[in-house]
Amino acid sequence: MQLELRGITKRFGDFTANDAIDLTVEPGEIHALLGENGAGKSTLMNVLYGLYTPDEGEILVDGRPVSFSSPADAMAAGIGMVHQHFMLVPTFTATENIVLGAERTTGGLLDRRTARRQVLETSERFGLQIPPDALVADLPVGVQQRVEIVKALLRKASVLVLDEPTAVLTPAETDDLMRVMRELAAAGTSIVFITHKLREVKAVADRITVIRRGKVVGQADPGATPAELAALMVGRDVRLAVDKAAPAPGRDVLRLDEVRVADPAGTLLLDDVSLTVRAGEILGVAGVDGNGQTELARSILGLLPPTSGRVHLDGDDITGLDVHDVLARGVGYVPEDRVHDGLVASFSIEENLVLDLLADERFVRRGVLDRDAMQRNAGERVEEFDIRTGSAAAAVSTLSGGNQQKVVLARELSRPLKLLVVAQPTRGVDVGSQEFVHARIVRERDAGAAVVLISTELDEVRALADRIVVLYRGRVAGEVGPDATQQELGLLMSGAGTAAPGPTTTSGTEATA
Repeated sequence: MQLELRGITKRFGDFTANDAIDLTVEPGEIHALLGENGAGKSTLMNVLYGLYTPDEGEILVDGRPVSFSSPADAMAAGIGMVHQHFMLVPTFTATENIVLGAERTTGGLLDRRTARRQVLETSERFGLQIPPDALVADLPVGVQQRVEIVKALLRKASVLVLDEPTAVLTPAETDDLMRVMRELAAAGTSIVFITHKLREVKAVADRITVIRRGKVVGQADPGATPAELAALMVGRDVRLAVDKAAPAPGRDVLRLDEVRVADPAGTLLLDDVSLTVRAGEILGVAGVDGNGQTELARSILGLLPPTSGRVHLDGDDITGLDVHDVLARGVGYVPEDRVHDGLVASFSIEENLVLDLLADERFVRRGVLDRDAMQRNAGERVEEFDIRTGSAAAAVSTLSGGNQQKVVLARELSRPLKLLVVAQPTRGVDVGSQEFVHARIVRERDAGAAVVLISTELDEVRALADRIVVLYRGRVAGEVGPDATQQELGLLMSGAGTAAPGPTTTSGTEATA
């Protein structure tokens, strides 16, 4: 099926999100839509999927004009979409989620046997193995994404829109998705691949269209260099490498002594983790998602009290302190899930920028919020962090994912810090913003803060960290220097290079494993 968008324009008040955009997707083609956060990529696809009505322009399917007033219309025309934030019901099984809205019933009841067979046939046909009877809440993120894709394919989607599909995937899951995309395209499915990750675009795209500030600024060949693609996206040359001087470590700022964290069933999520992070250095924490990284960050912040062991900040025992007390001691925290843990979606950008500063007399006087001060603060942060918004008074939920991440970073990096704990700092953030985020993290280090960087992006860990520890099944599998190879890190991440049991002290800048 050929898909064509002609002159699509979408406005929100005085803001033009899409400005006369033309796009053609050929049958069996993987067409990458590349652009910065807030460039208008997702808005364009929401128009295509019937979630928004265009103010101008038209959509053509196989040369015939069509009009969509809802996603149901788009699906009926053979267009499916997998959103960045999955549209799944956690308490339903994979099968129930896939057939939801298109159920076959017998006597008013769901025909579960037929539904299960359809799901298995579709998933096997396209190489998307999923457990049909498992609850979605119990599935890894990568498998949840497969559920979304099978849901679209079961409805006979000829064009599949993937909106930032790798934002929450591990490297292995990303590689698997690339394989699935190629197989789908080979079978005749057209794919619109919305992303800002240059490596993935070069690996899988047949054609690339670049959008900047709501307009198509050009098309590129997958053979273009990352620097050329980045410059086209951002409108300027982008430094893809991280510039940082050698560290000058000082006093011990953070020390964990044999910290253990267990879930209610008694399963150890962190197992005797001991490490030290000093002022003026970045400790990178690598590992496959789900190996204790989340629990490590939350135990440091006081969000998840250790079952045993101690946490020290600047020599003081902070084990068991409330998160507000920990933050007040000069700790900044950028959580891995900005939507659920970093922001209040219904609050304005201004309000989100002072969420952890409500005891600060600059913004609260006699228990009353100083709205003028909040507005001035927001204006400064929006400019400094290049947060793309029409108004700082708008709800933070109206921002793109990358701009929401900038709000969290702006809040946490706009006060003096002893310790910065930052998890997945560039998840869903475009290449131009990544350059800025990385520079700000290094700047915190150079200002004397101790930094704990948790990331599943190995290139990011290697580029930023002064030392790297790898977590595997809740234990420190080993410590290496930033010059460690992908293979060395991969072995530790898989458990093949697990260090001998016992506390691991991470001091100094040379590799010790």
